[in-house]
Amino acid sequence: MTYSKLERFEHILSKLEFDRKIVVSVIAEELNVAPETIRRDFDELEEQHLLTRVHGGAVKFINLRKEPEYLRKMDMQKEAKREIARVAAARIKDGDTIAVDVGTTTVHIADFLVEVNNVTVVTNSISAAVRFNVALEEKRMTGKVILLGGTTNPEQSSVSGAMTLEWLSRMNLDKAFLSCGGIDEGIVFDYDLDESLVSAKMLENSYCRILLADTTKVNQKSFYTICNLNDVSEVICNEVRPTSWTAFEGKWTKVDGGKCK
Repeated sequence: MTYSKLERFEHILSKLEFDRKIVVSVIAEELNVAPETIRRDFDELEEQHLLTRVHGGAVKFINLRKEPEYLRKMDMQKEAKREIARVAAARIKDGDTIAVDVGTTTVHIADFLVEVNNVTVVTNSISAAVRFNVALEEKRMTGKVILLGGTTNPEQSSVSGAMTLEWLSRMNLDKAFLSCGGIDEGIVFDYDLDESLVSAKMLENSYCRILLADTTKVNQKSFYTICNLNDVSEVICNEVRPTSWTAFEGKWTKVDGGKCK
């Protein structure tokens, strides 16, 4: 019997409903076609996000998004990110010691500082360190900027690794301003293991933990866990809190047109 492509697709997806993994050679034998045909079918179904290729076969689709390049991310939701950062900057008070992690929202915080004094900024973001230095030069703030030691990641303009964690372990921080790759089911996620460990250490050593997240991060998962959402003091977002997330009602700040709700 000869099967059409559509029939092969239906057979493959039906098998995936009952089996955790399907194997190219087995499906090829069941449909009486060459393994190369099934591999091409798997490729096409993966492009449609209907399965995920693994060695020798396929499993149900796993939505583990790769992080976009840093500069491209800077242009995504840019105005929303800047508005979120503006609200976050208002949380910084005279005498604060703050941590700022790597992110295309947290990087904007320094741009909105005005007349804050004796602030110590600790960051693993090279881009953020540069902007806080500009704030110092323009006398919009006084204090100092500490760029953490570690291994550089040129793609993310960041540092991370064992040295970064060691430095942070010795620091007591008033506030941490954190980015994320996604928030879902009460978990805060990130794309990169090393950066997620740095963010988690900043959170652990801070009295107040403020999460900055634009609307694209809500109901999204990525590969690594930073923390539970319960561990965060406040979420600043341009999206309303999902109605089912009732446990986080008191800590969710909705940013809209320059106002907080």
